[in-house]
Order: sequence, then structure tokens, then C-alpha cells
Amino acid sequence: MTSVEGALGAAVVDYTSGMALGTLGGGKDLDLTIAAAGNTDVIRAKVRTMEQLGLKGQIEDILITLESQYHLIRLVTGRNGNGLFLYLVLDKSRSNLAMARHQLKRVEEQIEI
Repeated sequence: MTSVEGALGAAVVDYTSGMALGTLGGGKDLDLTIAAAGNTDVIRAKVRTMEQLGLKGQIEDILITLESQYHLIRLVTGRNGNGLFLYLVLDKSRSNLAMARHQLKRVEEQIEI
């Protein structure tokens, strides 16, 4: 995931527990373990809202746009990936959001769990 242009950090996260199963990148200004736990709450809130609204279908990805960063969350749906998500942080000025989403989808399809 960190081969994506503009990638600052990436993680594979279990959203049932909020634990990052693996991280790469990040740093003092981007603690991926804290971000993993916080984004677990984002997913749970969205799932709960969808249930309350009676919306059918699955979440593909969630985008959070900050002043200088994109935060992409992609739920893993295949190969026993239920309960996991991919988390990718991008430098907004150095990344192509459409290409990053495409590459993250490819990672999700190829990941071995």
C-alpha cells in the first residue's frame, strides 16, 4: 500500500477490536495505532447509521479529507477478511485520489488473510 504515490502510512486493522495488525510508515505526527483505533469508531458509526436508515449494500470505502491529507479506509470483504479494513494516509499535494482508490481496491482483492 505504501507504493501508492504520496503515501505517508498504511495499516491493516481489525475493526472488531480496533487493533492495527500491521503498520508501515507514519511517524511522530501520524501514529497509525491511534488512527486505527479512531477509525474503527468511524466504521462502527457508519454501519450503525446505515442500519438505522435501512440502507442495503456494503461500504466500499470511506474518505476523510483534511487540509493536507487524504485518509482512505477500505473494508476488506473477500477471503475471510470480514472485520478488517485497510487504512491509507496520503499527502494531498502528491497523490492522485482516484488512482489511490483503484490501487487500494487491488490490494484488497489480493490480500491473503
